[in-house]
Amino acid sequence: MAAKAGKRLWIVTDGFYAKRPVFKTARALGAVLIGRLRKDAVLWTPPQRRKKGQRRGRGRPRKYGKRRISLAKRAAQRRGWFWVECVLYGQPVRKKVKTFLASYRPAYGTIRVVIVQEPTGCQFFFSLDLEVSVEEILEVFADRGVIEQDFHDVKEVWGAGQQQVRHLWANIGAWHLNLWMHTLVELWAWKKPAAQICDRRASPWDDPARRPSHADRRKALRRWILRQQYSAIARCWRPPQKIRALIQRLLNLAA
Repeated sequence: MAAKAGKRLWIVTDGFYAKRPVFKTARALGAVLIGRLRKDAVLWTPPQRRKKGQRRGRGRPRKYGKRRISLAKRAAQRRGWFWVECVLYGQPVRKKVKTFLASYRPAYGTIRVVIVQEPTGCQFFFSLDLEVSVEEILEVFADRGVIEQDFHDVKEVWGAGQQQVRHLWANIGAWHLNLWMHTLVELWAWKKPAAQICDRRASPWDDPARRPSHADRRKALRRWILRQQYSAIARCWRPPQKIRALIQRLLNLAA
């Protein structure tokens, strides 16, 4: 489908999927595979290229180098580090990185390795496409985290997958309905300030500066809908102050 649309397929995975079947499928599709690399991954130097005019030896050309590469030792070396500027989770940041090419047997050839120096320790990433830049690798992997958060919200907040339906198309319809409800809530709260969406004064243990979650946005929409309904009643009859205070408490409990 991506080839028919004139686009190249990009696949972003966690370290669990950095395995032979995934690499094999990505190479067959001509896709750009980006993911996290295990610290104890068995890497080798890239195979040496034949010099111009040099006779080819017996057998097939080597796919893998001869010298073993230790990610821990590469991360401990002081040379080779440089700074890059990229946008991660919507914020411009500077990262201290190191990159090199290495042959990796599960990948059936050479990959690009990126080491990122973080306060909690080094992180290791890879790209099956050797021409992808370090900035693109970091930004694409960060975007994957945002998509995972959306899946988490759809499952935990809207209960996707918990509907008691048996028919295949009913399950597909329920999943689409959850996605649409998630989208509509995000659109409703898109330009609203955080103070209007979430009030954490009733939760002194929580961080007041924390960004409102999708659950906070859904609760804010519920309160707004209920308030509109009670306001319609108040146009015909103005309740006493005690009743209005009780309604406000009920609104907070309901949402």
